[in-house]
Amino acid sequence: MEKITIKGRGVIAGIVEGEALVCPKSITGWGGIDPKTGIIKEYENVNRGRSIKGKILVMPGSKGSNGWSCYFGAARVTGAAPLGWIFSRIDSSAGVAIAVLQIPTVVDFPEDRDPCRLISSGDRVRLNGDTGDVEIFKSGEVGDEPG
Repeated sequence: MEKITIKGRGVIAGIVEGEALVCPKSITGWGGIDPKTGIIKEYENVNRGRSIKGKILVMPGSKGSNGWSCYFGAARVTGAAPLGWIFSRIDSSAGVAIAVLQIPTVVDFPEDRDPCRLISSGDRVRLNGDTGDVEIFKSGEVGDEPG
């Protein structure tokens, strides 16, 4: 199994490992997820019908208004939140959501090491919110590029 390591900036401390769910165009917060189940409802999202619950959620940043973080906060309350978060770049709405969820989070990667391009849904990911290290264990699923 191929392993790739990338380095960002740790924001919320902790080490988690789990299956990646990559949303290259993010998720609309307002109505984009069902906060009770974590199921992505946004029609245009490539992961529509999949749940964020217990996943390492990988996104470029937030998408939508300041209310974006409310749906992710509600998912935390119901137990449907992601296990960890990786953002290519932090923005104000993502920052609020990070503070609300308090799950291990790594942000701000070099452009040539964009996690939305290097990680595929289904890859196993270990993220360290203390150091900013992200280890990617390629799944070898159909659609992944060969190592």
